[in-house]
Amino acid sequence: MWFNSSTAILAGALSLASAQQPYSTWMSDSFISRGVTPSRHYTNAVLYRGFETAYNKTGNVTYYNFIKTQIDSFVSSSGALGDSYAVSKYSLDDIRIGPNLLFLYLKTNDERYKKAAAELRAQLDSHPRTPSGGFWHRKIPYPDQMWLDGIYMAQPFYAQWTQLFEPNNKTAWNDIVLQFDLIEKYCRNITSNLLVHGYDESKVAVWADPITGAAPHVWDRAVGWYFMALVDILDYLPKSHVGYKKLVGYLKNLAIGVKAAQDESGGWWLVMDEPYPGKQGNYIESSATAMFTYSFLKAIRLRYIDPATYLGTAQKSYSLMTSKYAVPASGNTLNWEGTVEVGSLGSNGTYEYYISVPLAVNDYKGVGPFIFSSDEIERL
Repeated sequence: MWFNSSTAILAGALSLASAQQPYSTWMSDSFISRGVTPSRHYTNAVLYRGFETAYNKTGNVTYYNFIKTQIDSFVSSSGALGDSYAVSKYSLDDIRIGPNLLFLYLKTNDERYKKAAAELRAQLDSHPRTPSGGFWHRKIPYPDQMWLDGIYMAQPFYAQWTQLFEPNNKTAWNDIVLQFDLIEKYCRNITSNLLVHGYDESKVAVWADPITGAAPHVWDRAVGWYFMALVDILDYLPKSHVGYKKLVGYLKNLAIGVKAAQDESGGWWLVMDEPYPGKQGNYIESSATAMFTYSFLKAIRLRYIDPATYLGTAQKSYSLMTSKYAVPASGNTLNWEGTVEVGSLGSNGTYEYYISVPLAVNDYKGVGPFIFSSDEIERL
């Protein structure tokens, strides 16, 4: 919600501090000071990635030590990945901690982080796939389903591992590109340039289109995960690979669609497909707004998209976030508001389902991307 009067007073009291401290470190410091329960869960992985950007930006070892202490709590001295990890679950969400493990391996050269990451890489070798070769989002209860979310959970790690340890593995590079190709084939709306949440290749899910298997709606955070996956995967995919230009094209098309869908407030609606923006129950949601902002800014910095066309879009959304969602709290900390708890195709996939899910305060799925986007805008 917008600042109330007491929040506005607090914001004024903290204005000097905010002017002196970038939001990327201010938000990171806020969560470190509150404490984070260690976990290999993908939400923690996204938050840890935010702390990595703060560390890379400042060199402040507080961020590095925090990440290492957290991850050391579930990686054993022999390199076994704990915290109830079981390959038999075959969940792409489990893969998201992989980039954090590789971050520590590259910083320390400690083989146990590579061994833990290797467990995740091995999962991909046996992970169930659709008839077309796409990774199932999860073995149970989502057979033959690919979700946009899963692309971000697994593909950046798959690509980074391949770049580091198997750079000549053409089969792996082709496989990585295939995952994006399948999502584009089944989920992209060529009119809006947006993508629906996922698809069921077997077409048996209650929400699946009987012809295409596609889900019925464009859920904002799913698109946000996918946008971030596109802009991050290009850090690793060789420019010489035939899929590189293709993925840049997917990124450019998505940028067109996301820009066109931006609300006049600067943010994006929870359910983005027409005619739902502005409908009763729909609202501007903060996690996807952060994800889109980050993706635009990074793509601009790396010149995948035109700064003259997209920088204003990103600046407008970032301004919304700092005025509405990054809310000053006690102790010179920030809260993060306006993030929907979850959106799942384990539901009936209806508009009514998406708008029924409650909001959460300080949800890492919004906090992490806000730190990413803050880091990017602070580079300008």
